[in-house]
Amino acid sequence: MHIGFLNPQGNFDSGDSHLSEHADFGGQLTYVKQLALEMAKKGHQIDIITRQIIDPDWPEFAASFDTYPGVDNVRIIRLPAGPKEFLCKELLWPHLVTDWVPNILKFYREQGGLPDAMTTHYGDGGVCGVLIEDETGVPFTFTGHSLGAQKMDQRQVTPENLAEMDEQLHFGRRLIAERLSMNRSAVNITSTRQERFEQYSHIAYRGAVDVFNKSRFAVIAPGVDSLIFGSEARSHNEDATYQLVIERLARDITEDRRDLPVILASSRLAPKKNILGLVQAFALSQTLQERANLLLITPGLDNPLHEEASDDRTEQEVLVPIREVVKENDLWGKISAFGLPDQPALAATYRLMSRRRSVFALTSFYEPFGLGPLEAAAAGLPVVGTQNGGLSESLGEGDEESAVLVDPEKPADIANGLEQVICDTQLWEQLQENGQQRVLSEYTWECTAKHYLAVIEQIVAAPAARRPSELLPLHPYFRHPQPQTDVSLEELSGLYFGSSQMAPIEEHRTCA
Repeated sequence: MHIGFLNPQGNFDSGDSHLSEHADFGGQLTYVKQLALEMAKKGHQIDIITRQIIDPDWPEFAASFDTYPGVDNVRIIRLPAGPKEFLCKELLWPHLVTDWVPNILKFYREQGGLPDAMTTHYGDGGVCGVLIEDETGVPFTFTGHSLGAQKMDQRQVTPENLAEMDEQLHFGRRLIAERLSMNRSAVNITSTRQERFEQYSHIAYRGAVDVFNKSRFAVIAPGVDSLIFGSEARSHNEDATYQLVIERLARDITEDRRDLPVILASSRLAPKKNILGLVQAFALSQTLQERANLLLITPGLDNPLHEEASDDRTEQEVLVPIREVVKENDLWGKISAFGLPDQPALAATYRLMSRRRSVFALTSFYEPFGLGPLEAAAAGLPVVGTQNGGLSESLGEGDEESAVLVDPEKPADIANGLEQVICDTQLWEQLQENGQQRVLSEYTWECTAKHYLAVIEQIVAAPAARRPSELLPLHPYFRHPQPQTDVSLEELSGLYFGSSQMAPIEEHRTCA
């Protein structure tokens, strides 16, 4: 088959440049790249369609076409949308309608034919799938990754601050785009059952999708690249990474503590990742401070405990509170924070720290799936993670314990979970073995691609079979050739305010 991936936000290039250095990039790019490469291995023609950026600060994203080394049937296609320079995702909405979708249709007309199906990612990719399907009939899957209503919940949106939040983050456009995407997609793909029932049942999506209708959803978990993160793998920069990590630890950790295990966290520096809660847990526990150091991998920042971040939101909302806890509890010499150049270096760090009997921690307030802990588990690190979200399925289910799950709202509970693993050699070994086996048997990209392709084959054969009988009308804002009436505060308020609903959990699909 010929399959297109619609990804206007973030960007892709052969060298994975800036992969984790911007909030619009990160895990989504890894997800799409690995899924595309695995589909290509099975003989399919894959197009990753993204936005062209002609900007001296982002030179890697200027060419119209790119490829991955040694892969013949994956194309990175960059098409203009709005101004040439980089734009954050919140500013892309009008340019998707006026430029990007028309440029996609023009490109494929000149190529002689459209893909058989599209996969779309996030609400902006999703609404582009809606517009393309509306004009051409090409079916699409929608993978929301995370939805806007949950982000509004996390930011504690109220009637009083609604206008300010919408002006900043354009939640109205996002919710309308997501509603159209989940309503008009051939099928909605979620990473977990919990994501389906907790996110899509939010009152903001009422009338757009029925979470009780099994035909409207497929649960397909993301995967881990065992060639990078496997405990026996070796990266091109393995030895150099070991040296870098040892040097950074020596910079920050007192000499008498440098051989201790670490509690290692690696995630974007966003408030919802709750790195602050992890630091507070470490500060609470004398046991943890006696037996381990705290290591924060901070993408794009080499010394964030002592140097300000260029991004003011990251600085004020994440780093300043962390520094205050470190100072108030005199954690200097017990905590280190620095960045790593790429995923192979991250994997090498996991392997190095596994040999020191370290622990990986993810304490997000909510984590829709949580690929990072699975990568760490594949490399041999036991996991202590949030009980809120996908980890309760990926590592929290089964007869044998594969992780310790904690309440991210309670630093004392985080500390208790970490103490269990750090202090109990038998538990550490059990979690290491069980977590690693579970990930490598059920959560690989080969497994993810297998399930995606099965779904895409079904929708190519019968595009409308799984769609609802009643489709939402296109909102005027998303009509071509020019966005019309914007989403009003009254519309946004009417969609969002109300209580969420929960539904029973259904059986989980795994590769096995």
